[in-house]
Amino acid sequence: MNLQEFEAQYREAMAETLNELQTAVLLLAQVQQKISNIGSSIQTLSERVEDFIANQNAE
Repeated sequence: MNLQEFEAQYREAMAETLNELQTAVLLLAQVQQKISNIGSSIQTLSERVEDFIANQNAE
């Protein structure tokens, strides 16, 4: 392997690795958004259950 082949392989490996890193970062952002959405849903559900229980106890 000469220097040009080594450099080409290095550049290709670096580009692939950076693409994989970018994909991972985008996936992480999606996961964070999904976790936030789930948290909001749980909070809403919890509030509804608390309201229901309070109404049942008031009757």
